[in-house]
Amino acid sequence: MKTNRITKILCFLMVIMMIAASVVGCGKKAAPDPVDDNYRTFYQVFVGSFSDSNNDGIGDIRGVIERFDYLNDGNVNSEDSLGVQGIWLSPIFSSPSYHKYDATDYYKIDWRFGTEDDLRELVALCNERNVKLILDLVINHTSSGHEWFVKFKQARMEGDTSSEYYDYYSCVTTAQKVGGVTYQKIAGVDCWYECNFSGDMPELNFDNPVVREKMLDVAKYYIDLGVHGFRFDAIKYIYFGDTAKSAAFWEWYMQELRAYDPDIYCVGECWSGETEILDYYGAMNCFNFAMAQAEGTVASAAKGFSISKYTSYVEAYQKKVQAKNPDGMVIGFLSNHDMDRIAGNFVTDGNMRMAANLYLLCTGSPVIYYGEEIGMRGSRGSANTDANRRLAMLWGDGDLVKNPVGSNYPEANQIKTTVAKQAEDEQSLLNYYRRLLTVRHAYPAIARGQYKSLTTNEKNFGGFLVTYRDEQLLILHNTSNEEISFDLSKIKELEGVEIEKLCESIGMGQAKLKGTVLTLGAQTSAIVE
Repeated sequence: MKTNRITKILCFLMVIMMIAASVVGCGKKAAPDPVDDNYRTFYQVFVGSFSDSNNDGIGDIRGVIERFDYLNDGNVNSEDSLGVQGIWLSPIFSSPSYHKYDATDYYKIDWRFGTEDDLRELVALCNERNVKLILDLVINHTSSGHEWFVKFKQARMEGDTSSEYYDYYSCVTTAQKVGGVTYQKIAGVDCWYECNFSGDMPELNFDNPVVREKMLDVAKYYIDLGVHGFRFDAIKYIYFGDTAKSAAFWEWYMQELRAYDPDIYCVGECWSGETEILDYYGAMNCFNFAMAQAEGTVASAAKGFSISKYTSYVEAYQKKVQAKNPDGMVIGFLSNHDMDRIAGNFVTDGNMRMAANLYLLCTGSPVIYYGEEIGMRGSRGSANTDANRRLAMLWGDGDLVKNPVGSNYPEANQIKTTVAKQAEDEQSLLNYYRRLLTVRHAYPAIARGQYKSLTTNEKNFGGFLVTYRDEQLLILHNTSNEEISFDLSKIKELEGVEIEKLCESIGMGQAKLKGTVLTLGAQTSAIVE
């Protein structure tokens, strides 16, 4: 029996008691057992930039522990915290870089981030508050400083085919080099190792069964420690350029992990077009890149482009995901550590709030990038460095966490507010996010339901009919800068639903339902039962 089983059982019993004691309001139903339900709102923490517990300027695991009440205070409906239900930590393993996407030892927590005991404490806190913790695990490549690679190079330079490490990394001769793949030569021998991200990040050879088992062992080690799952980086690079082979690897890998821990939750990063992303859904959920960034479907709709294009896209994509995997989920987000922060692409605060509504009042398991909830900005700019996208969280309470090495984002371009200031302002973006997540979590159908785009023939007014079990909800959005009135009897006739009551509204304006006519304020969303 794995060491985290007892903890999971206790967590299960606690959740059941909490559900039994809850009060159900308008259309609100207790969510399914969260032990088996991964329809959660996740929060991405870039550890080194989040919160500094020991005043060395570098964020750490204990910083996450000390900020846990900010993330989840134990009551997802309190609106005193964000109420997130999952946390994704950027890589925390020993590494020479600030970002840690190049591990030198998967079994050691980087000394700048803390200790394994700190991680165990964080896991225990997550279990106590019914929050899932997933670690960013990079298995396609290691650091060139990893012991495996040092011994691999030595074996290749000496021609020692008897060495265990001789075939640990993907490599070719000069004649075997393939276009589109990046290589670096090992001095003195006709051997080029694959390194698609950097010469300091050599790609492992997953044709070697020993390597496969080694990387399984890493994941199992952290499952035994109590971690609930993983975010897998760059999943298409296992066999770069061969999607079928990479997808087959991940199906094997996930089958092995689920046999070891049936409750495991994993999500993959395949930064590609829709067709290639869907190829990996047989193994795991994947991030939806079409929804993200300045020109993504969410931001475009929030800025006033056709709302029906967004809703039609979500409906179609959900169906494609479920065709690949009936248990698959849409994983929406606005930006992450590899992208310019989304707030810098919106002209008004209303656009930012509307974008939040569009992807958080939507199907699946969305991910919030740290600082998004206060409108932080950061972009590569002319410096062309991702460090500018991973700037220090603006706490405003004396936290000494600093911007990462290499960052040079102009201070004049950053927002002038902080978490501390926004927490005191009822109208702040932070408190808006808190209310928005409370609304999302109050209606299980939002995350879990089947989505159908509504036909409204209005450019800036539209939404979804969501069906979940015996419940049907209308989720409606007005993305314009003006109040809109719309007779929902048109939807009633088309979809065969009854219009009973207005349950919630959230946005820059108000909502009113008189008969079947819904009046929805500018940049505002409503939930109608």
